[in-house]
Amino acid sequence: MHMGHKKKTSLKATLQSQQTRLRNKEKAAHAAEAAELKTKHKGKGKAPALRPTIPFTPTDKILLVGEGNFSFAHALVIDPPLSLEHLPPSNITATSYDSEEECYDKYLDARSKVEVLRERGAEVLFGVDGTRLGKCNALKGRRFDRVVFNFPHAGKGITDQDRNILSNQMLILGFLRSVVDCLAEGTIPTPNLSRKPKRPADDDDDDNVNDDEDIDTSSPSTVQGARGTVLITLRNVPPYTNWDELPPNPNYKLLRSFVFHRKMWKGYEHRRTKGERAHGRGEDRTWEFCLKD
Repeated sequence: MHMGHKKKTSLKATLQSQQTRLRNKEKAAHAAEAAELKTKHKGKGKAPALRPTIPFTPTDKILLVGEGNFSFAHALVIDPPLSLEHLPPSNITATSYDSEEECYDKYLDARSKVEVLRERGAEVLFGVDGTRLGKCNALKGRRFDRVVFNFPHAGKGITDQDRNILSNQMLILGFLRSVVDCLAEGTIPTPNLSRKPKRPADDDDDDNVNDDEDIDTSSPSTVQGARGTVLITLRNVPPYTNWDELPPNPNYKLLRSFVFHRKMWKGYEHRRTKGERAHGRGEDRTWEFCLKD
């Protein structure tokens, strides 16, 4: 698909501007809260750390797109954070691009995870193309509160950097266009940017989120009838940060972005499309969108 330079540049500038404004707003809110906590805890040890964000509620209908070995779905159903312990497994639909046979050949631990998911009542679908969700009969006519695509990657093994970026741009664009009819209708969600502090601790590691009592339960909106949101998680380093140069179709509103803490989802592993574990440095970050009016 040919994309004009002017439109491409305009969207990139718009997205970058949105992300910059949102991050500045979050940083300002965090800085103010940190300063307040520091004042309150002066002489009593260091201020407590901020809690990570959980973008789900126990009543959400959740669609997971592009699951590899189903480890995220498994974590969400089997060992979720405390705030999601009452999330019914039947509210979760986990999908894989591969056929069931291909998935089990590619990911040796997938079969056992799928068996557990199905035993608990979660829905597992194979052969679902995230860029053609409307072609999946099992999803037709259904709406979800959260549609999640963790670490989307075209997996075509393209070594040329520009072609690789374009391939993944087209994947994300196709997904954003495809998911429109899967999103619950309603009012635009109001992001909850507040954070509840953890108890004071000696550990400076912000990734130490193993204590369920320390997990933030903030969600996109506490208002009933809010429209569904799309959550895309990427490594926040090049070349992944170059994947946002997309035509503005359909028209999405960026609600917020936040650090994706893998340790919150026990047993979760980011697997590459070819099956091997993904490695590398850089922050994992989730961007949350909804359709504009």
